[in-house]
Amino acid sequence: MAADRRVVRVSAGFFDQLDALLGSERGPSGEPSAADFVVIELPAVVERFATGFDGLPEIVNGAPAGRVLIAGGLLVQAFAVYGILITDGAVELVGIAIDN
Repeated sequence: MAADRRVVRVSAGFFDQLDALLGSERGPSGEPSAADFVVIELPAVVERFATGFDGLPEIVNGAPAGRVLIAGGLLVQAFAVYGILITDGAVELVGIAIDN
């Protein structure tokens, strides 16, 4: 089973995008912060990329190294996370879009 699991890394650029989208503090009406997303949403995202990378849709048809996970969130309406298969066989999460 462990052989079917990929290592997943999260790039600095991913965190920069997340900070820009959600901010470092919760909003005045309880809107989630980037830290909330990291704690609540990101573990399941990492798990999906680790165990199901090949089953995710390609970011660009015909370029299987880039995949996207589109999902409903617990904190946000929906999000898309972009991952790239890198040369050592790991997946690097490189981008995020959020629909609040």
